[in-house]
Amino acid sequence: MADSLYLSLWFPSFDIEDMLPRALSVMRQFPFSATRPGVSYVALHPVSWDEPTILEQRFQPGVPPEQAVLVAADLLHEDYGYAFEAMWDLWIFSEEQKQWAQRPSLVEFLVHGEGFDEEAYRQEGHIQVDFGFDTPFLQEDVQLTLEAETHVRANVQKLVEFTMKAEKNSGANARLLWSESEENLAQKLIARLQKVH
Repeated sequence: MADSLYLSLWFPSFDIEDMLPRALSVMRQFPFSATRPGVSYVALHPVSWDEPTILEQRFQPGVPPEQAVLVAADLLHEDYGYAFEAMWDLWIFSEEQKQWAQRPSLVEFLVHGEGFDEEAYRQEGHIQVDFGFDTPFLQEDVQLTLEAETHVRANVQKLVEFTMKAEKNSGANARLLWSESEENLAQKLIARLQKVH
């Protein structure tokens, strides 16, 4: 069953002046989609994600992360949450065409001010990356042939490389790759790939 997949990053300091530079350093590690590059959406939420946004902006085509961060720079508050959307290319199997293709897949970068949403950052990270469902990394509904295994491994490698680069190059002092059901992705993946042999 599909499960939402996240990366949470914590930093030694996350004061108001640190928030957007840290977010930018994470987004700079991200392998943007070749066909849909850049940040396509920015939103600012006061107090909690349930509150109406005080700023939303869409970009078509997407803009560099530096430009997206500037949109939010005038509205810095420790009780705000900042959302940035972007795409990356993952191998997806098309049932209709019966073939694999790289397709843009949505990723959301959520920045939690330390006073935002009852200190949500303690559980969810100062910066949380929402990868959407874990389907591209497991492909549980696809017969696992050698070709399928190659594409699943390529998706997982992209995920792992981004996760490691994001931690190493952003100044994070802790990271956690986790799913909503709290099942271990690595264990699910190993179990899945063992079926091919």
